[in-house]
Amino acid sequence: MRILVLGAGFGGLELTSVLSDALGEDADVTLIDKGEGFVFGFSKLDVMFGRSLSESVVHPYAALVKPGVRFVQSTIRSIDPVARSVVTDDGEFTGDIMVVALGADLHPELTPGLVEGGHEFYTVAGAFALREVLANFAGGNVIVGLTSTPFKCPPAPSETALLMHDFLTARGLRDSSQISLVMPFGAPIPPSPDASAALLAAFAERGITWLPDRVVTALDADRHVAITSDGSELPYDLFLGVPVHRAPEVVVASGLTVDGWIPVDPLTLETAFPDVYAVGDVTSVGTPKAGVFAEGQAYVVAAEILSRIAGAAPSATYDGHGICYLEFGGHEVAKVDVTFLSGQAPQGRLEGPSEQLAHDKSDFGATRIRRWFDREWRP
Repeated sequence: MRILVLGAGFGGLELTSVLSDALGEDADVTLIDKGEGFVFGFSKLDVMFGRSLSESVVHPYAALVKPGVRFVQSTIRSIDPVARSVVTDDGEFTGDIMVVALGADLHPELTPGLVEGGHEFYTVAGAFALREVLANFAGGNVIVGLTSTPFKCPPAPSETALLMHDFLTARGLRDSSQISLVMPFGAPIPPSPDASAALLAAFAERGITWLPDRVVTALDADRHVAITSDGSELPYDLFLGVPVHRAPEVVVASGLTVDGWIPVDPLTLETAFPDVYAVGDVTSVGTPKAGVFAEGQAYVVAAEILSRIAGAAPSATYDGHGICYLEFGGHEVAKVDVTFLSGQAPQGRLEGPSEQLAHDKSDFGATRIRRWFDREWRP
């Protein structure tokens, strides 16, 4: 059975690893991604704030050597979900089963003034470029702002504000600087009241201004002013934006999406097209757009594929469960354990923050690189 996997993020890497481990050389998996390597979301912040070097956090796909898995670095130009085939810059590929794990594309150009007057920190290139920008920043008004929903990694804007506090403090610039966080929700992490309360307390303790229930709709680059959805104008010296997220255009053009994202069965991750599955940020499954949820969904799809190959009934369904690590600064990390079930309110539990959980977060990254790339790595 030929398995065609589109995208080598959390979902694609987990799926191919499970299939390779179970089937070995008989796996017959083709994994396609246009990128040169994988980067954890948290590694982008590490590079941005000078805690890691860029070359140490990129995991090259060229090092992905797994039995039964062929990696193709190429740009996908079209997707045919009926034929389960794609056209790429390196030819056409077809599978008996196709899994779409292409994530969400980021569009800073869709927010007027963001490209000209601000910085985005959600792409690898954007975050890495900010390392030098921050190193040369002399202090002033810093705004961390959301420009739309949905967005990947819900804790990241809060983490950025807290790490910015540490960064400016270490350089003796905090007393001459202000940090504001603009978010579209009434709480930083709506599914977890405990996590939200802890973050709000941390903001208050550090003098970070919390501006809820709004987004940044535009930047006036000439006046250095951020304009929010409630009509307010916020002066800034440094704007760090979360750009507009969209499903990749090639996915939209394929007819897989409804209202911008791919709808799937919340238990099996099946799309409306036979033998086509979708996992991760590209879907509207109802969980946050975060890698750990894509990983859990990929495991369910892999189990479904293995059951079909074995001629057995499917044994796994998606439970909507995931954990998310949350940087509080001061070398402390918290962990949010949350479950999203269809038709039910999400349930989230907070552990920490503590220095021990910082080690747990490091182990989280190390175990995945070991499983996906068969090498040791310490974040």
